[in-house]
Amino acid sequence: MQRRNFLTASLGATGAALAQKRDWSQPARYPDPDIVSLDKRFDKYKLGNTPIRRLYTGCLWAEGPAWNGVGRYLLWSDIPNNVQMRWLEENGAVSTFRQPVGYSNGNTFDYEGRQISCEHGNRRVTRYEYNGSVTVLADKYNGKILNAPNDAIVHPIDGSIWFTDPGYGSLMHYEGNKGELLLKEAVYRIDGKTGQVTLLTDEIFKPNGLCFSPDYKKLYVADTGATHYPQAPRVIKVWDIVDGKRLANGRVFCHMKLEGVGDGLADGIRCDTDGNIWSSAGWVGDGYDGVHIFAPDGQRIGQIKLPEICSNLCFGGAKRNKLFMTGSQSLYMMYVEAQGAHIS
Repeated sequence: MQRRNFLTASLGATGAALAQKRDWSQPARYPDPDIVSLDKRFDKYKLGNTPIRRLYTGCLWAEGPAWNGVGRYLLWSDIPNNVQMRWLEENGAVSTFRQPVGYSNGNTFDYEGRQISCEHGNRRVTRYEYNGSVTVLADKYNGKILNAPNDAIVHPIDGSIWFTDPGYGSLMHYEGNKGELLLKEAVYRIDGKTGQVTLLTDEIFKPNGLCFSPDYKKLYVADTGATHYPQAPRVIKVWDIVDGKRLANGRVFCHMKLEGVGDGLADGIRCDTDGNIWSSAGWVGDGYDGVHIFAPDGQRIGQIKLPEICSNLCFGGAKRNKLFMTGSQSLYMMYVEAQGAHIS
């Protein structure tokens, strides 16, 4: 089943998503009713005088938000339109940042400020250099072409880049490349010095978003395999990181089912400095889609409800306390009393 068809099938008897009740052209009454505590542990991260703001709409599938601290802008991908967009913090202006972009999905910045992108169309991970040239960081593993890299993160100690390859972009023309899976879906690491690509794990159906714990001793990965494998659990998994280069003790961190509402999927994930996991969530409908927040013990403690499927998120701003969220067609932002654990 292709991802674009998954929503219709997953809604079942509820039909299409329920009608949007909120008028996004009008101010929200404080406290914002769509910022919800499910556990008292989430209360400390809520602000009573901040709304969820829709900053932009008009994309086909918004993905891969990444914050640039020097430029003070939020970068994100609109995959089907083969474009990267930019939102400027100083005046809220939105413009086309780069096009074409190989139908890029996930973006991040390394610790030298260079942009890294996962390209569906070209089946590779790239880095944009200061002079405007593009460096291919990974396009093969063991001599075989990658499927369609999805999301990437950078380790601050050794500069290695960790990325997922679930293959979505290689399965549909809509996102850049209609072909087939050439490798088992997996998580990889690009060595920061040698550039060697090593397989970290393929013990997962379709690895999607990923993030480190604040101390870099754990790796969290969202599994969206249920889009193509009926037996796949709808979970976020976690591994211990051994010697900074290997994974061990893979296990389920949390399940995405929300009792009484539905059983959807995580996608992009980020960690805050307290070790909470902020996960995009979707493919259920009203009351589920948005962001789900999980405490370090894997218990869901909060929700941010959006009128669209949330694909990905990141922390940004000078204090890393702005939560940016890419929806199906839109970009959203709100302030939180949490701080992102990593730069992007």
